[in-house]
Formats: sequence, C-alpha cells, structure tokens
Amino acid sequence: MTETMINIGWAVVFSMIGAAAGSALLIWLSGRIPAVFDKFTPDMDEGKEILRGNRAVADYFGRIVAAAIIGVSVIIAAAVLGGLIAALH
Repeated sequence: MTETMINIGWAVVFSMIGAAAGSALLIWLSGRIPAVFDKFTPDMDEGKEILRGNRAVADYFGRIVAAAIIGVSVIIAAAVLGGLIAALH
C-alpha cells in the first residue's frame, strides 16, 4: 500500500510540474504566434486592417491564431499525460 501511495504522489508531482510548464509555454507561445504570422504576411498589417473593419482579415487571422494555439495545447497536454504515465509505471 505504501509503494502505491508513493507512486500516486509522484504522479501528482509530475502532473503539477508538467501543467505549470505547459501553462507557461502556452502563455509564451500565445504571444509569439501572431508575431510569427506577421512574418508570413510582411506586406499587410493585420492590426490596421482589422481596425479598418476588414472582416476577411479578422476571420482569417483569428482562425489561424486559434488553430495554432489549439495545436500547441494538444502537444503540451500530450507531454503532461506522458509524464503522468511515466510516473505511474
């Protein structure tokens, strides 16, 4: 029973560390993704276009950034789950 409790404790510790690292990475990458997208469209200022009311740019920019954030979230979730599984074995 004691070894099981130790394994559960380590699983919780690894999960918390992974969640903290994942959250930090997600916050950092969420700020960097629009900057990366701006490098792909150097001739267009998305912020100005959105302020001018260009709905097409706003929709496209929003979808691309949202998809990138969701993709990064899935990768981070897989890393946290991998740490949890490693801790339980």
